[in-house]
Amino acid sequence: MKQDRGLSPQSFNFANAFCTAIPKLNIKSMQQRILVIDFGSQYTQLIARRVRELEVFSEIVPWHRFTGISDDVKGLILSGSPASVRSDDAPKFDLGQLPASLPVLGICYGAQLMAHQLGGSVEASESREYGRARLVAAGGSKLLTQIDHESQVWMSHGDSILNAPTNAIITAKTADIPIAAFDFNDRNWFGLQFHPEVSHTHQGKKWLAHFLFDICGLEANWKPMHFVQNSIKEIREQAPVGNIVCGLSGGVDSSVAALLVHRAVGTDRLQCLLIDNGLMRWNEIEDVLKAYADSGLNIRAVNARERFLTALDGVSDPETKRKIIGRIFIEVFEAEARKLEDVRWLVQGTIYPDIIESSGVHGTASVIKSHHNVGGLPERMHLQLIEPLRQLFKDEVRKVGRELGLAAHLSGRHPFPGPGLAIRILGEITPERVRLLQQADAIFIEGLREWNLYDKVWQAFAVLLPVYSVGVMGDERTYEQVLALRAVESIDGMTADWAHLPYDFLSWVSNRIINRVQGINRVVYDISSKPPATIEWE
Repeated sequence: MKQDRGLSPQSFNFANAFCTAIPKLNIKSMQQRILVIDFGSQYTQLIARRVRELEVFSEIVPWHRFTGISDDVKGLILSGSPASVRSDDAPKFDLGQLPASLPVLGICYGAQLMAHQLGGSVEASESREYGRARLVAAGGSKLLTQIDHESQVWMSHGDSILNAPTNAIITAKTADIPIAAFDFNDRNWFGLQFHPEVSHTHQGKKWLAHFLFDICGLEANWKPMHFVQNSIKEIREQAPVGNIVCGLSGGVDSSVAALLVHRAVGTDRLQCLLIDNGLMRWNEIEDVLKAYADSGLNIRAVNARERFLTALDGVSDPETKRKIIGRIFIEVFEAEARKLEDVRWLVQGTIYPDIIESSGVHGTASVIKSHHNVGGLPERMHLQLIEPLRQLFKDEVRKVGRELGLAAHLSGRHPFPGPGLAIRILGEITPERVRLLQQADAIFIEGLREWNLYDKVWQAFAVLLPVYSVGVMGDERTYEQVLALRAVESIDGMTADWAHLPYDFLSWVSNRIINRVQGINRVVYDISSKPPATIEWE
């Protein structure tokens, strides 16, 4: 039986495939850390994020890429998995390779792995649990301290642990399963059948904190200020000579990466290129240049709208759109970069989810969408990458941005896809359809700000559908296009729920779009969650 569902990868930065000699920032040297062994669970990133929220550095390692425990690793967390430990093709991870002195926390599949390998038993059971459950404490646990007698937890498993491992005591159960948690008597190893990292487990964060600080002996020292200081030092060591080019989009990731490199090397060595592909938000180029006017960044805007839109004429397939946009972006960026002298380095805003999804349990470059690939440059340019954010989650990038002085309205901007509005215009792309979507999207975003809703959703945008509908405006019938509005709540975009925006707001913004954007006569609201839907429509 499957334990929980893994998610397919969504992004990969193809500059990794095109640039040579990629040096990595040595974040590991900064402080002690926790390793999270990834067996393919949809919750693995959330575990790592929860650890970092407690200001402890965590690193995700796919089970098949684990190479041992270094001195700076002070604890290990075994993640869940969509597999069953009883299956022949289940992830094979030998717990015997771990030192007994190392604290280990097994979650869901990780707990079952402990039982399966260390003298217990795991079997398929009709008493499966998915969703909320009431945890009943048995007492005597070193991990589940100060537990409410009945505490709500989140379950996601089909198999059940029937017998605890040798030298382990059962510390909690639920109404449906007899072993929901166990402690080992002879070492600081713990198994939890439930997921402490999800918000539905009411005391989960407290138990994670107890594991990190009291059992592993870690300190809360993963802070934006320390990251900035160490990153500046490492960028200077990595790129002591030569000029640096950065593709600035105006988004959070590229902005923070540019500011961090600028802080390290100054204005003269860093050139930011802002490529206008004609598929950006309403007045985007002007707004970005204005926003960064006092930042000290050296920015040059390049108008390539006609080239992009001409190449996209008549194209409807979303992946073909992405490839066309990626190819032309590379060509334009390369031509502009070659105008600069002694360019040796390329700055990219690659963040940790990009790295995880391209190299983790599910990550394979052959199946990953190209809609995030906006920084690839041909190998013949012989550029080396500077990726100062490659160890950060999105919310950490925002915190670093604020530490660097990035204005709140920039650090808090919603994510925007690399191909821009091309994947939010379903069907063919024409200048007129771009104009319609730009205007409607601007009204939606401005409305969210006016109603103080913008910062309450993770991402919001409009989608122009290849659908026409009949309407009535005044005394005339209309036959115009349909617009979909999308707003989601999320932490990092890996999973998301549709935002329950007020009905009054939806009514107001629908009327404003229909009244102000000639060519749209119907507005609908997307109430799909991820999974099963994705956040973007293409």
